[in-house]
Amino acid sequence: MTESRRTLTVMVPCYNEQESLPLLFERMDALIAESSKADAVDYTLMFVDDGSSDNTRPLIKEYAASHPYAEYVFLSRNFGKEKAMFAGIEHTHTDGLIIIDADLQDPPELIPQMIELWRAGYDDVYARRRSRDGESWLKKATSRWYYDILQRMAGIAIQKDTGDFRLLDRKCIDALKRLDESERNSKALFSWIGFRKIEFLYDRDKRAAGTTHWNYWKLFHLAMDGITSFSTAPLNIAIWLGGITSFSAVVYALVILVKTLVQGIDVPGYASTMMVVLLLGGAQLLCLGIIGEYLGRIFKQTKGRPNYLVQEEKINDSEQGTPDPDGR
Repeated sequence: MTESRRTLTVMVPCYNEQESLPLLFERMDALIAESSKADAVDYTLMFVDDGSSDNTRPLIKEYAASHPYAEYVFLSRNFGKEKAMFAGIEHTHTDGLIIIDADLQDPPELIPQMIELWRAGYDDVYARRRSRDGESWLKKATSRWYYDILQRMAGIAIQKDTGDFRLLDRKCIDALKRLDESERNSKALFSWIGFRKIEFLYDRDKRAAGTTHWNYWKLFHLAMDGITSFSTAPLNIAIWLGGITSFSAVVYALVILVKTLVQGIDVPGYASTMMVVLLLGGAQLLCLGIIGEYLGRIFKQTKGRPNYLVQEEKINDSEQGTPDPDGR
């Protein structure tokens, strides 16, 4: 990569972030004023609001009115963070893109370090958490288990302890635009596209304000998206489980037959009957559930609905690759 002046979008997905935004504005303004000349980078600050119901949108519009480098895309409703990030990726018209959360757990002051690695020739500069301040031991443990499982099932290298905080080169942005699947898991997609990657370690801060919008059910759903989108291993598990259960049932039937021939007819016990019925029924329902999960994803994809719809937008360079306002 040459040392010529580059353009960079900092994309901020938002959902009810009225408490964090004033702090984010202040720190981003300071960063842009200090580093735009030193790093030879022209910044664009893009806010993608995912259907906020608080004062987030008025704050963004007021900020954008007085800051020429600020852009925004307001979605028509809450589509989820994954699709909001896809909207931001599709609206990016610069040489590079940085994704950062509005809660300031990922410090914006680290962006110049990411730019240095980008200029060194890396296409995907991802931040790996050295520590995760403010998170419970359970969340840290389940996150570690999820990445281990996904690594084993996906068949591609998955970056552990890594969120959405990263810098993507134009070639990565263009590759991600081509992946318009309906059930998205950006962390796995970032790994799937490949390109030249490098990590740098950082200490993740506590939320600057407000409360997290993620609960364990949403995190479980996100984990399922990652596993089922990049692996058919659950279907293989269903096959093995069905085979083992069927083999066990045949063995048990032979035992009953031999016992009846040797000892004569015996009244079967209620406990053993219920055990077999529940075992077989549970295995069947589990296998049906796994198959149904994949069928549901096929159903959603074949409908061809757009991943998001835009209610309002302000894009400063709409001639360079900005998608249709109706989304995709």
